[in-house]
Amino acid sequence: YVVYGPMSAGATCLMYEGAPNHPAEDRFWDLVEKYKVTILYTAPTAVRAFIKWGDEHVDKHDLSSLRLLGSVGEGINPEAWMWYHKKIGGERCPIVDTWWQTETGGIMMSPLPGITATKPGSCTRPLPGVVPVILDEAGNKVDPNHGGMLCIDQPWPGMLRGIWGDPERFKEQYWSMVPGKYLTGDNARRDSDGYYWIMGRIDDVINVSGHRLSTIEVESALVSHDAVCEAAVVGRPDDLK
Repeated sequence: YVVYGPMSAGATCLMYEGAPNHPAEDRFWDLVEKYKVTILYTAPTAVRAFIKWGDEHVDKHDLSSLRLLGSVGEGINPEAWMWYHKKIGGERCPIVDTWWQTETGGIMMSPLPGITATKPGSCTRPLPGVVPVILDEAGNKVDPNHGGMLCIDQPWPGMLRGIWGDPERFKEQYWSMVPGKYLTGDNARRDSDGYYWIMGRIDDVINVSGHRLSTIEVESALVSHDAVCEAAVVGRPDDLK
């Protein structure tokens, strides 16, 4: 996926050693300008770090070689998406916000660059051959804009076949909660346009007075404030709520 896929497509991959802020906070942008990088694929955590370090590190470099941006590893909050789009992509580069897992063998949901209309923070729609479904704890489909367990309803290309040496764990981990459906372990919602929004891990959901809130929703609300760059939310017991 990272090495053999691009190489088989004839792509040139740029690899570097060390942290993205050493020797300076503009290391990414210096590499993009120096080597005329065309595709940049990084994680939302890195994007939020770039925001924290300041626009001045971006502004002193020519990023016009970029034609496509990617996001992976976690759901990207809309504020980080917009900064990435405007400051790094110059409002001309599509952002491919991908959802997938190591277990799925490849990307499962993603916009098609230049074809799929994007929404900041959404991984948009499933790729051909992928049939996701969002279910409640009883295994019933939820209505649009209601969060629930993200499952895969049908077999897909590249699906996992087992856990080496532990077939029982494979069945328990992925197939026991909703028989016949692959449990991703993520919470998500599907909006009225059919776009999917990843809301965090199932075990990160907080029950507040009967309302199920994902930590990523609260974190996104916090980082929407100009004075907040990064936020982490955890739940704690409350006798009243």
